[in-house]
Amino acid sequence: MIQYRAALGPVVVIALFFIGTKWSPFEPHPAPIDPPGPPTGTISWSDHDWDVFSSVVAGAGEAKLDKLPIGKLMAVIGTSFVGTDYTPNTLDIPGAEQLVINFRGLDCVTFVENVHALAVAIKSGAAERLNNRADVETEYEQILKTLRYRNGVIDGYPSRLHYFSEWIEENARRQLVTNISKHLGGIIDSEAIDFMSTHPDAYRQLGNLETLKDIQEIERRISERNRHFIPQDLIADIADHIQDGDIIAATSTVRGLDVAHTGLALWLDDKLHLLHAPLAGESVQISQLTLAERITSINEQDGIMVARAHEPGEPSLRNPVLATER
Repeated sequence: MIQYRAALGPVVVIALFFIGTKWSPFEPHPAPIDPPGPPTGTISWSDHDWDVFSSVVAGAGEAKLDKLPIGKLMAVIGTSFVGTDYTPNTLDIPGAEQLVINFRGLDCVTFVENVHALAVAIKSGAAERLNNRADVETEYEQILKTLRYRNGVIDGYPSRLHYFSEWIEENARRQLVTNISKHLGGIIDSEAIDFMSTHPDAYRQLGNLETLKDIQEIERRISERNRHFIPQDLIADIADHIQDGDIIAATSTVRGLDVAHTGLALWLDDKLHLLHAPLAGESVQISQLTLAERITSINEQDGIMVARAHEPGEPSLRNPVLATER
């Protein structure tokens, strides 16, 4: 039996107990028989979404998981989603840009965003306010909006943080995470970013010329910044400095694209794995391969960026490259 590192302790085992009877935590899984489609309409919580949210938050409250460091809390929360269907394009609903709440199906980015937002909500005492559903929903919407949108404001399709390197940078600027890629010995990726604007047919919203121009301007700004990443052949060397729940962004070899995939770091048997929502037809899972092995085995990925979440209200990390305790 694979043992979770002592830093997480029995809380992860509890989280996995309810999953283990139906799902192996390791990839791959067979395609779901009836995967959910993308949501439609305005901001709304289905009863199922609320049930998932309130169950996670209430369970964390009962177990006093809010006392865990936020990274370890994110690892526990993320593990509780193992088996949830991978569903692409859940944010691209018909009509104007709106905040989407959807726990029924997750992609690699919405998985990271919702796990992070849940951790913040739990640490902010949401478990004690679950009897007031409307207020708690509003609080969670604001947390998620802050992570997902530039300056935390929805102002059309371009306001969403589509490129994950900008997601990291924007949330670092607002002191929600620290980008530790440079601290870990990362090198500069100087390739220009322009994938969306050079593939407008892949994005319905880019049929609007003004929206396309806005995206091109965003790409120009991203391209001018120094983006640090750890090359794939160095991941094993710096793995000890990556902690449970760190946000992992797999950098892309595709021209014009910064990040190909995202997930969370998770240590198993003293080896670093990836907790993530992988490809369509699969589900949230823990990689069978180590993180370094997984990145090396995929031609379209060549390294990683690493971001570490801050405790709510904590503006900075004391030592972002402190070795992980075993």
